[in-house]
Amino acid sequence: MYDVYVNNNNKKKLIIIGGAVIGVILIGFFVFFLLSGDSKEKNLKDFYAKINNQKYDEMYAMISDDAKSTYTKEAFIKRNKNIYDGMEVTDINIDIVSTDGDKITYTVNMKTVAGSTEFENTTQFKDDKIIWNDSFIYPDLGSTDKVRIVEDKAQRGRILDRNGTVLAGKGEAYSVGLVRGKLNGENDYDKIAKLLDLTKEGIQKTMSASWIKDDSFVPLKTISKDDKNLENDLLAIAGVKLTTTNIRSYPYGKVTSHLVGYMQKVTAEDLDKHKGEGYTENSYIGRSGIEAAYEKDLKGKDGIEIYIQDDSGERKASIARQLREDGKDMTLTVDITLQKSLYNQFQNDKSASVAMNPKTGEVLALVSTPTFSSNDFILGMSTSQWNALNDDKNKPLLNRFRSTWVPGSCMKPITAAIGLETKSLDPAKDFSSAMKWQKDSSWGSYYVTTLHAPTPNNLKNGLVYSDNVYFAKAALEIGADNLVKGYKSLKIGEEIPFELSLNKSQYSSGDFKDEIQIADSGYGQGQILLNPVQMASVYGAFVNEGKMMAPHVVKTTESSVWAQPFSKDVANEIKEDLIQVISDKNGTGHSFYNKNVVLAGKTGTGEIKDSQDDTEGTEVGWFTVMTTDSSQPIVISTMVEDVKGRGGSNYVTNRMKAPLNEYLNK
Repeated sequence: MYDVYVNNNNKKKLIIIGGAVIGVILIGFFVFFLLSGDSKEKNLKDFYAKINNQKYDEMYAMISDDAKSTYTKEAFIKRNKNIYDGMEVTDINIDIVSTDGDKITYTVNMKTVAGSTEFENTTQFKDDKIIWNDSFIYPDLGSTDKVRIVEDKAQRGRILDRNGTVLAGKGEAYSVGLVRGKLNGENDYDKIAKLLDLTKEGIQKTMSASWIKDDSFVPLKTISKDDKNLENDLLAIAGVKLTTTNIRSYPYGKVTSHLVGYMQKVTAEDLDKHKGEGYTENSYIGRSGIEAAYEKDLKGKDGIEIYIQDDSGERKASIARQLREDGKDMTLTVDITLQKSLYNQFQNDKSASVAMNPKTGEVLALVSTPTFSSNDFILGMSTSQWNALNDDKNKPLLNRFRSTWVPGSCMKPITAAIGLETKSLDPAKDFSSAMKWQKDSSWGSYYVTTLHAPTPNNLKNGLVYSDNVYFAKAALEIGADNLVKGYKSLKIGEEIPFELSLNKSQYSSGDFKDEIQIADSGYGQGQILLNPVQMASVYGAFVNEGKMMAPHVVKTTESSVWAQPFSKDVANEIKEDLIQVISDKNGTGHSFYNKNVVLAGKTGTGEIKDSQDDTEGTEVGWFTVMTTDSSQPIVISTMVEDVKGRGGSNYVTNRMKAPLNEYLNK
């Protein structure tokens, strides 16, 4: 306090001045303490910012000397790094609740591997330094406590057929490993490598890891439980151990591989692409088929809990918890019995088969052969196995129901329907018979040839006898504009609405090159390419009052009309002619005649050659068949490559009988 000398005349004034001085001093103290509080809050926020940025060494510089005497820098960094990194902490934020001298109370909110968590904590300061101890990390954490992270693995959803039969689900296999202390040194490595299709060098590298002890189980490979000979040969070697492990299993293997797909261990690219979605370096991910298309639904969400454990091993407090969410089961529209039957008939061919309910668009079977086993990808393929698949000339990895193919004579009913719909084709008109025909001399040496020249050469006979000349003439009469209009109404060239990716069907883009191309397109040559799934949808319209249903293979997908390219009358007229293709003794599909059910269908052979004179080209065989008045509506379309010299489309027709009969008689 200052000494103040006053005289009586100025006493009042000087007292006022003295009061002002005291006020300034009090404000100064208030500001000092306020700034001191702000400084501590700023330091606390800076400290948490360094946790966000994993700058643990800089954090150590911010703690008090008393704390440093208890925790060395190395111990501090290790403790914080292990806990925060282990919990995968991100986005730490704090909100100050109150400040009381050297004590600050605040709430902490942060994201962890087990979800977000929030708690209240109190921290004390000494000389603006944090008096740090383990409870700073979490209030209940003591110096001898441990932070534990426990996972509860989600079950991947099953893939089922329409009747609940498991196509992909939980299975068991053997994990083959070595116990170093029981091995006969490295003397049996060659034998083990040969049995497991590994290399001796690879086994040596695996067994050289620093963590391995004499009693450690060191896994080498996962094998099927079905191979008992391999199991016995392995167990006969000292130091080899087999343990049961859970895996993704595909009970039907090759039968469903291109449809169901397969899973593989994630790559670095997968982890980067799916960051934050719960994948780890040991995760598997759907790589093709339904497994890939519905990965998010099937995967589920692992349960995980972060908790504190005391030095006696007892659970002390829970920090964060995320409940397990098992993946969803996916029920398909597929009938596995029909799927298996079609596969068995064509497993040695390069083929694609599609079975569909023409009334709903439900896909009842979807097969591509030759193929692979989805189980091989789960168990892990050796380099030699992978190379064998890739180098196979029959291309088992090629999904043929995804591709597009020359439709051949299966295009003839479609051409006819376009002509009738656009009123540019008279079904009764006789185009006159000819085994070899060209419009005029402007075609040069090019002729359309046929195997049958019926009389009269009208639409019905043109379909029954599958006359190329009739449909070449019909296409010219229909005209390019009407043909293109018809192709567009059939959605040819557009994306196919389907759960799995399919290649677009296509026709000559823009204008047809010339009249020859128009004529060839009429009977399925030219530049027409059709996807087998779309082929089944188009033929389905002939027995569904002209409506093409959108194909779908997942049960929960609602049925919908994809397009209505034909009127009911046009569809019925084509249907009646296609019934004759099978019921008429001269019909190209007569061998498929069944007196117990009225069937309609069309055979087709598509030529793949460089020119009309090319004798080395191959042939693609088709057969599409459908029920017409059955309580079991179905259309099946199968394409087989390389049928030249094997009976052409008859090769396909003969193998289609058993699958359809089994389906109708079940």
